[in-house]
Amino acid sequence: MLRKHRLIPYGLVGPYLLHFALFVAFPVLFSLVLVFHRWNIIGSMEFVGLANFNRLLHDRLFFRALYNTLIFLLIHIPLQIVVALFFAELLNRRIRLRGLFRGAYFLPVVVSGVVVTILWQQLYGFDTGLLNRVLVKLGLPRLGWLVDPRLAMPSLALMATWKNVGLYIVLFLVGLQSVPRHLYEAAELEGATRWQQFRYITLPLINPTLFMVVVLSTIGGFSLFIEPYVMTGGGPLNSTLSAMLYIYREAFTFYHMGYAATLGFFFAAIILLVVALQRRFVEREVHL
Repeated sequence: MLRKHRLIPYGLVGPYLLHFALFVAFPVLFSLVLVFHRWNIIGSMEFVGLANFNRLLHDRLFFRALYNTLIFLLIHIPLQIVVALFFAELLNRRIRLRGLFRGAYFLPVVVSGVVVTILWQQLYGFDTGLLNRVLVKLGLPRLGWLVDPRLAMPSLALMATWKNVGLYIVLFLVGLQSVPRHLYEAAELEGATRWQQFRYITLPLINPTLFMVVVLSTIGGFSLFIEPYVMTGGGPLNSTLSAMLYIYREAFTFYHMGYAATLGFFFAAIILLVVALQRRFVEREVHL
């Protein structure tokens, strides 16, 4: 009987370990093997050594996808933080219908990404899009939101912010509600302004939440796929070719599975580096 009780923990952990082995460990190890091979799914693998790395270092599309992704992050992350923190501050106060507003802001997060993308594609339409129709009514020229290489990626960043900001509002709201109220009361007695309270009380105490938002936004930026795939196909002139879209093309359009795996590992390393730099920067800026 005692022996059976000892086996119970293994039985409970077993399904998770099986899931981890089949859907995490095996794909990662298999991808690592693919890095050193050329494989088109149909034929047999061919060992090529470091040829995939050599191709990556001379691949202009790879650097273009990396550049586009960084441009997206430079627009998306600050915009996401400012908008989410602004609405979180409002929702943290006692206002009417506060619960309704919280649900309304979070609604786009649970809506399918494809549905949101198609909706914004109609808004960005050059001839019949709502945004350009408003501009024409105001006597302004139409903008090529998705057909102008200079505007295409900022347009995607704006849409992604609208889609995901509800999640970060909730995260910031949790962080704001954890700040002790007596700190603000003491600061008011000392004559501190609203900005000084925000700068020296709110920001330092929500630093963990801020860092989490930055990390999640960074990972989401490097995972950008549905938006350019549905709205622009990576165009115009590869101006919206994201990292994930480029990996998808190499893997499932050209069947360069080995090179796609190499791209995946390289982008993963870049994400780790960017997150590490962000952590140092965020912590230093907040504690200044």
